[in-house]
Amino acid sequence: MKQWRMTLGMILTAMLGLAACDEHRDFPDTSMKVGHILCTDGKVMSYEDFSRSGKEAIAVVFHLNRNETVAGNGYAVYLHDLAPEAFADSIGIAQGTSADLAALDGNENTFALYETTETASPMAEQVFDLWRYGQSAYVPSVAQMRLLYASREVVNPYIERCGGVSIPDCANECWYWTSTEVAGQETAKAWLYSTGSGAIQETPKWQAHKVRPIITLNE
Repeated sequence: MKQWRMTLGMILTAMLGLAACDEHRDFPDTSMKVGHILCTDGKVMSYEDFSRSGKEAIAVVFHLNRNETVAGNGYAVYLHDLAPEAFADSIGIAQGTSADLAALDGNENTFALYETTETASPMAEQVFDLWRYGQSAYVPSVAQMRLLYASREVVNPYIERCGGVSIPDCANECWYWTSTEVAGQETAKAWLYSTGSGAIQETPKWQAHKVRPIITLNE
């Protein structure tokens, strides 16, 4: 009987221990999400944490990367457009982009545009001027603009709360340069992207259009 009581006591103690382990606990979720805020010091945080932090916002997370073959953990979009500039100050020169409509290679494309010596890219030069915060801003590719278009309704409220300009959908304001040249016509045309409809339009590179820079996140 004594041995049975000891065994029963051990079982009850073990059960109580398991119950304690299964007790619900609330832990803060620190994982990055679409709608989180990128600050000028490189920190990414929820809007609630940002609003209490006293930090300065620079961009809003619009895509999380789940593909190990793609660089970075995701993308953030700048709070403001850049003024309309030409893709190139002259035509007749291929500027070395991939011209691939499916490639997430805006960073590489923008560097190729900046490095082309035969012609200048006022658009790329303007984006490079944003690097004063150490953030590697660049002109998104067509594929990256598609990701931004898909998340615009989620990120626009956060852009506005941070004092930025929302991604437009009206016909007169929605066309943006991408960093993707038109395959087979690289010397003369690049792609514009509509954040109103998701359409793309091949356009002479000397025309001036807006850019909405993005950043690759490496948290």
